[in-house]
Amino acid sequence: MSLFLKLFSQLKHFVAQHYPKLYWRLWRHKSIVKFFMSGPIAGAVDLLVLYILHGLLQISVIWSTSLAYILSFWVSFYLQKFWTFCNHNKKHVYHQLSLYFLFALINLNINGYLMHILVNRYQVWYLLAQLIVSLAIGLESYLVYRFIIFRKHHDDKY
Repeated sequence: MSLFLKLFSQLKHFVAQHYPKLYWRLWRHKSIVKFFMSGPIAGAVDLLVLYILHGLLQISVIWSTSLAYILSFWVSFYLQKFWTFCNHNKKHVYHQLSLYFLFALINLNINGYLMHILVNRYQVWYLLAQLIVSLAIGLESYLVYRFIIFRKHHDDKY
């Protein structure tokens, strides 16, 4: 994780030096920027672990996919809780993890339903439909994570 934070810090300093106006706009909305960086990072972890387990180590694709997904879920939760929303209080972590998991299941169903509607009813190209659905779920997820799952409590010390 420290390598990731170091790389992020270097990127932040580069943007601040070369594009100061952009930097201050991004800084004002840093939780949104971090949120939309966390998803691709978790996705990259998923693909990398899948490649290592199945492609290099020849573990069955079902086991490899499952293990990669579980690890990317943990990476996503960790990044959202501690990095994106700076929620360092560990008092509520089990409750937050339960809500995060439940919300992931809800989003899975929303994704399938909206894809069905866009592709089958409105004849939207499936890749464009997935892009639209992913953006909508991303916006909805950001709001739920920020104001429900990782909201600051009165007893938080951070």
